Order: sequence, then C-alpha cells, then structure tokens
Amino acid sequence: MTLNWPLLIPVLLYLAGVYLLALYCGRAAQRSGDFLSEYFIGSRGMGGFVLAMTLVATYTSASSFIGGPGVAYKTGLGWVLLAVIQVPTAWLTLGVLGKKFAIVARRINAITVNDFLRERYRSKFVVIAASVSLLLFFISAMTAQFIGGARLFETITGLPYFWGLAIFAGTVVLYTTVGGFRAVALTDALQGIVMVLGTAAMIWGVAHAGGGMKAVMDKIAAANPALLSPFGPNNFVAKPFILSFWVLVCFGTVGLPHTAVRCMGYRDSQSMHSAIIIGTFVVSFIMLGMHFCGALGSAVLPELKTADSIMPQMAVTVLPPVIAGVFLAGPLAGVMSTIDSQLIQMSSTIVKDLYINYVNPRAARDERRIRTLSLCSTAILGTIVFLAAVRPPSLIVWLNIFAFGGMEAAFLWPLVLGLYWRRANAAGALCSSVCGTACYFIMGMTIKNFYGMNVIIPSLVLGLLVFIAVSLLTPRPGDDVIETFWGE
Repeated sequence: MTLNWPLLIPVLLYLAGVYLLALYCGRAAQRSGDFLSEYFIGSRGMGGFVLAMTLVATYTSASSFIGGPGVAYKTGLGWVLLAVIQVPTAWLTLGVLGKKFAIVARRINAITVNDFLRERYRSKFVVIAASVSLLLFFISAMTAQFIGGARLFETITGLPYFWGLAIFAGTVVLYTTVGGFRAVALTDALQGIVMVLGTAAMIWGVAHAGGGMKAVMDKIAAANPALLSPFGPNNFVAKPFILSFWVLVCFGTVGLPHTAVRCMGYRDSQSMHSAIIIGTFVVSFIMLGMHFCGALGSAVLPELKTADSIMPQMAVTVLPPVIAGVFLAGPLAGVMSTIDSQLIQMSSTIVKDLYINYVNPRAARDERRIRTLSLCSTAILGTIVFLAAVRPPSLIVWLNIFAFGGMEAAFLWPLVLGLYWRRANAAGALCSSVCGTACYFIMGMTIKNFYGMNVIIPSLVLGLLVFIAVSLLTPRPGDDVIETFWGE
C-alpha cells in the first residue's frame, strides 16, 4: 500500500495540534483545585469565540459532513433546503437556555445537565431515567460518528475500514481522556476553523471541476431534473416531513444535553452574545456549503455506489492533494468534536451523576479516586462504542437522527419547563421523559412515521401534555426550589 503523503500531511498536522492541546489541558486539570469542575466543565472559563465554536463543532457531526451530503447526493437540492433549517441552532440554544441556565448552574454549582435536573426536581428517579436515556442514545450517536471517522480514514489512507476505525477511535478517546472538557472546548475551536476552511475548499473544488456552477446544474438537469426540485425525486421532501425535520434538527436541539452543558461553561454575558452571532454564521456556512456540495456531487461522480462516501471521494477527485487534505481534516474535525463532547458527557453521567450522587457520595472528597474513575470511564466508554461501530449500516445519517430524537424526547421538556415554569415538578418531569422516550422508540421501531412526519412530533407533543397534566395533578415544588431558581 502506497500512502499519499500530500494528502496525509495536513491531517497529521491537525492531529498533532489536537494532541498538544489535550496535553496542555490535562496538566491544567491536574493543577486545578477542583478536578470535577475543571475536567467536566472547564471551570466555566469559555470566551465568546470558543463558546461559539465548541457549540457549532459539537452540533455538527458525521451527518453534517458525510451522512447529510450523502442523502443530498441521492435526493438533490430538496435536502439542502432541509439542511439550512439548522441555521438558528446556536441562536436558539443560547437564547433559550444561555443566560438563565448559566446563572442557575453557578448558583447550585451544577457541573452536568443532570446536576440541574437533580436540584430542580429533587428526585433520584428523574436523574436515573435521564442518565439511562443519555447513555443509550449517546452510544447510538457516537457509533454514527465513529463510522463516519473510520470511512474518512479509509479514504485518506486506503486502509481497511476496521483499521481506519481503530486509528480514529484511538485518537479521539485518547485526547478526550487526557484533556477533559477544556481540551474538548479548545480543540472544538480549532476544529471549527478547520471545518470552515474545508467547506470553502470543497465549494471551490466542485465548481472548478464541473466547469462552473451553470455547467454543473446543466449536467444534473440532463441526468435527473427531479434532483433540482425543492421536493426531490418522488416528492421525497414532503411538507409534513419538513415540519418534523425543523423540530428534530432545529427547535428540539435545545434539549440535547451535550450542547446544553455548553450553556453552563461560558465566562460572562458578553461571551454569550458574541457566541450567538459567530455561531449562527458558522453553522449557516457549513450546513449550506456541505449539503450543497453533496447535491452537486451527482454531476461530478454520477456512478458512486455508496452515498456516504461522496464527500471524501469528491475531495480526492476535485481538489489538489494538499487542499484535499485540508478538506478531509474538516469533516474529521466535525466528527471528532461531536464524539469528544458526547464522550465527556457520558463519563460525567457515570462518575458525577450516578456514582458520586447515589453510590458513594464520600468519594467526592477523594480527588485521586475521582480522577482515576473519570479517566477510566472515558476510555472504557470509547472502547464500547468502537466495538459497536465495527459493523456499520449504509446511511449513518438515520442512525444519528434516531439518537437526536431520543435525546430530545428525554431532555427537552424537563430542561425548558424546569427553567421557565414554576409549577413543573418531579412527577411531571419523570412521566414526560419516560412517556416521550418510549413513544419515540416504539413508533420509530414500528410505524416509522406519523402522517408523513418524523415520530419526534407525536413524542414531544405527548411528553409536553403528560408533563403539564401530571404536574398540575401532583403537589407543586417546595418553596426552597422556587427560591433557588427564581429568587434574587
């Protein structure tokens, strides 16, 4: 096997930078007087640029660079229109949760999303149900990310899928384990820059290789005019699906725990306001650019067998080797940034939310034990997901969407109503999370869609109605809870 060094060098330089950042952050965590706060929330020190980039990089994933463009390759510009629904995600997440979530988190010294749920609802059952849901759906989401990263390595190196998966998984698990949340946030900032550069390179490469945008569009129109329709071949992108997709990948993302936790970790209000502007611009550019390139790919590579490979294959085809390496580092960055955020969240759920809170509370005073448990749990969880990704499905975007919906069904209403509705109580939150998640899982496994909509719609509607009804029929929260969350 002959390695393509001009293609590999930008990727290797990027990985080297990630490792150096992780080592630096690992030393900072060891010197910190509060290991839990430093390792899992970065001592709440993110500025506006880092907050924006870590939020964007956490949200963008293998679906944004590989799975989504793969669907756009098959269905055309209609899927591009769906993809830009995601543009307001940074604005929504920081606008709905941002300021109040950060104030409350500091007041109750919350390090994880489940810390918020525990203090707001004062129920171990709410925390345990949320933790189980998080672990279950994060494993599904991270499996999709590992598959995407492995396929990228497969394209870059020519190695078999398994070895690409092993190299990629080892890289991400190692730097996340060593550096903790601060390493995740800083590498996310680096990854955000790389993603923007990679997106710009691919847009230029596709237009240049196709002889200009008009020539590319003419080729697609001649081969299959339906690919230029807003509704895709056979009206694939129907109006009910558009509505449900807006809920799934835009409004509902407020309930994703690995993005919500970012709203706890920024430095001040000015940082949050800057992050809203920067994050919205970066999400817009990446989502539109990547999915648009995927839709145009049918003019450049019309006979591609595996849709998920469209972006790495096009990079190798239309870009000079060094620029192709920069581009391939972009989706690699997007995949890594999502995995590291989910991995550190899973580790904090096991160590902080379950072990310290309910198994051995005295362990919180033993910093050496907590450090060992945190590092080991991060490494073990990464290994479990690696094993789950050994035999991949064909289109990873659906695996990622399934995980997105499950997390939203479990967390959206307990988080949002917990912040803004004083009458919300533990019984309502628990019933809402359990009923919404069960509805999503059962309907997703059986009927697949609900009157043309993704099953996230009935799941969230049921969760909301159950939350309101049960909360109104059961005792209101105690005065101490109201004072903590709404007092001066």
